[in-house]
Amino acid sequence: MAGKPDLSEAKFLTVAEVAAMMRVSKMTVYRLVHGGDLPAVRVGRSFRVREDDANEYIRNSFYNAG
Repeated sequence: MAGKPDLSEAKFLTVAEVAAMMRVSKMTVYRLVHGGDLPAVRVGRSFRVREDDANEYIRNSFYNAG
């Protein structure tokens, strides 16, 4: 399938794990997911975020204050 990521090796994180990784609250992660800034998969009543997507979000969020 062209253009689709291979999910067979993907590691999925819970909202709590993403929040701990980013050192923010779970509510902040939920806001990012609901706002479309952080891709997530809904599993039942909870969300899972690919570790690669969380890392990409962090990489793209660096702010140069200088």
